[in-house]
Amino acid sequence: MILIIAQGAEAVYESFMTTSETRTLIIPPVLQGERLDKALAALLPEFSRARLQSLIALSQVTLDTPRGAKPVRDAAAKVKPGEIYTLVIPPAAPSRVEAQSITLDVVFEDAHLLVINKPAGMTVHPAPGSPDKTLVNALLAHCGDTLSGIGGVARPGIVHRIDKDTSGLLAVAKHDAAHAGLSAQLASRTLKRNYLALVWGTPKASEGAITGNIGRHPKHRQKMTVLQSGGRHAVTHYKVLRRFAEGVSLVECRLETGRTHQIRVHMQHLGHPLVGDPVYGKKSLAGLHPVVTGFPRQALHAWKLSFIHPVTQAPMAFEAPLPPDMQRLLAQLGAA
Repeated sequence: MILIIAQGAEAVYESFMTTSETRTLIIPPVLQGERLDKALAALLPEFSRARLQSLIALSQVTLDTPRGAKPVRDAAAKVKPGEIYTLVIPPAAPSRVEAQSITLDVVFEDAHLLVINKPAGMTVHPAPGSPDKTLVNALLAHCGDTLSGIGGVARPGIVHRIDKDTSGLLAVAKHDAAHAGLSAQLASRTLKRNYLALVWGTPKASEGAITGNIGRHPKHRQKMTVLQSGGRHAVTHYKVLRRFAEGVSLVECRLETGRTHQIRVHMQHLGHPLVGDPVYGKKSLAGLHPVVTGFPRQALHAWKLSFIHPVTQAPMAFEAPLPPDMQRLLAQLGAA
């Protein structure tokens, strides 16, 4: 997975890390009647709306009045032209996650972004079952004190997630401005993500779109499923790239939305689950080719990632070749 980590080069981010910062803003006429948090976000694009909401809740935002500065605690309060607000932005708190020196596959790096190819088997976030040796642990060590805070904490901001046993490209912000910029592209679907997958069988149509709301399985709560009602809207575009005699196909999938296990769930819903998927795979593997049935993980790789650089606004595009285990599997299928 490609990890995109925005590395703040501007002095504002460096000072934000170590000292409190004060900003004074005057509401322009164009923002009349907006919510306070939305107005502040429009005037301070380097900070996420969630970060600004937390400052409001902590009484770090005041409104100038004839009687002096008055803390504003309602993020939904409507602003008026000419109002003057002062924000006190504290330094980023240190992350509670341990930094661990773990080798990372760096694909691209400049003054603003770091791009990493995540291997299968590495969890992105620390969790009860994976408390350490995660991508976040590795990033904290790699980035050191250059992190200037996501939501007030010195940590990398994961913009979108990839499963532990999926390999490929992933975007991670290093400060609030980059996080807001990449998250906005994710929401507007201009951050493009393409995956390669090996699936059982061959879809009837060589390409198409799978549409179906995804939510928790009503009986098996650890699984996601396509729901007739409820869930979240999800769309996956697919294209069959190659068919193998062993009853599997190489498929490219492009995410229009990003839901938990989306490709794995949608391909199962289409009747062609991923090879090696321990949760959504075929129930019976009897009589199938041992080269394929022995694959130890879901055969899924995030191989393309494109977006607009959140600082320079330059278009960026990256590709990560298939990892060795999937390359070996394809070679065995081609020779079988």
